[in-house]
Amino acid sequence: MNKKHLWGILIVLAISSFVLYTDLKSTPFNEIIDAAKEMNWLAFSAIFLLMLFSFVCEAGILATLAKRKDEPKHSKWSFFRIPIIQSLFNAITPMSTGGQPSMLAAMVQMGIEGGRATSILLMKFIIYQIVVFFAYIFTIVFGFHMVATKFAGLALFIVIGLLIHVCSTLFLLAIMFAYNWTKKATNWLMNLLAKFIKKETVEKWRSATMEKIETFYAESQKLKKEKKKLIVASLLTLLQLLCFYSVPFMVLQALNVHASWLAVTQMNIMIIMFMAIIPIPGASGGAEYSFQTLFSTFVSSHGALILGMFLWRFATYFFGMILGIFGWIFKPKKIKEPQND
Repeated sequence: MNKKHLWGILIVLAISSFVLYTDLKSTPFNEIIDAAKEMNWLAFSAIFLLMLFSFVCEAGILATLAKRKDEPKHSKWSFFRIPIIQSLFNAITPMSTGGQPSMLAAMVQMGIEGGRATSILLMKFIIYQIVVFFAYIFTIVFGFHMVATKFAGLALFIVIGLLIHVCSTLFLLAIMFAYNWTKKATNWLMNLLAKFIKKETVEKWRSATMEKIETFYAESQKLKKEKKKLIVASLLTLLQLLCFYSVPFMVLQALNVHASWLAVTQMNIMIIMFMAIIPIPGASGGAEYSFQTLFSTFVSSHGALILGMFLWRFATYFFGMILGIFGWIFKPKKIKEPQND
């Protein structure tokens, strides 16, 4: 980690501390203490088990995609540390931009060649984007009315987050299933932009976009050929997301708040859509605000709501950061892989 990453951690801690101070200032402390006394400690433990299992599933996805015959096996720790390191760098960089590069670095540290590591991460990214796409669409179709009728202002930002994800996923699908058309459409768009923007700038965009199209197309063809890996990785991605999305429901169970798993999970997914457009490390501030706004529907006690919000934030954010720091410090034994594919 460099100075920029340390600044990211400091920014996150400063904003989170300010949010904590603001909430505690407006909430009688005895209300939070009373909510903590009634805590269901079994459900409390399950919150962190869900997060751990989510990381295990993600490690399993990487191990599945990296598996090849007749080559040395990497340790379970070497794969497990990849998602927790990603969690750390996602948390401390704006728009989670540090997650992918940190995973690449972690894979190179364990002995996977850089080009192959990039290929594995791209395949994982394609699968993840498609699975999340269906989760978002399902949530908007069946759960958006809960937000739109009560929180119109927040609903607008959720829709913006959804549109960003839908556009990126449709672009990936277009590359996979309409490769030639996508290249023609991209060139047409770049020619249009060249009429309004400097040609040198547009040509740089064209070159970078075409390079990404070629790379994604090559990786999508690999996925189509390795159907078993594709199925296993997709199922593990679904399981990973179910664990992660279920954390708020388990937080409510820990607070002895009875609610529908489906309704709570849909609310959580919409919070994640909202967080995707906040250009601050970890979406700090916006995440806490959106949780309180949406989950006030389920929690009547303000003290329990504040406790639940910080419990959710710690489990899904700071817990991963802490694990990620240990993952970055304790490097696995580097195992060199055969040069030929």
